[in-house]
Amino acid sequence: MLVRMASNQQTRPGIGDLAKDTARGRIGVVMGEVGGHVQIRPVGGGIEWDAMPDNVVAPTAREELSARLAIRNGNSRDGL
Repeated sequence: MLVRMASNQQTRPGIGDLAKDTARGRIGVVMGEVGGHVQIRPVGGGIEWDAMPDNVVAPTAREELSARLAIRNGNSRDGL
């Protein structure tokens, strides 16, 4: 059965996408889902954290730009 979402509903970010955990106010990369939780890794690398699926949303354009800039700056410092 195909279920369509209303046009005002957003889909949750998938694996590899930037996502915002609204409960923590943090942005990271979705790494997967385990045990009913979404695993998110900080954009600069580090230890993943678990988020409740209802708290995971796509970041705003400004938040995404800021996160991508942080990644680029980190790569620049590391000589990449």
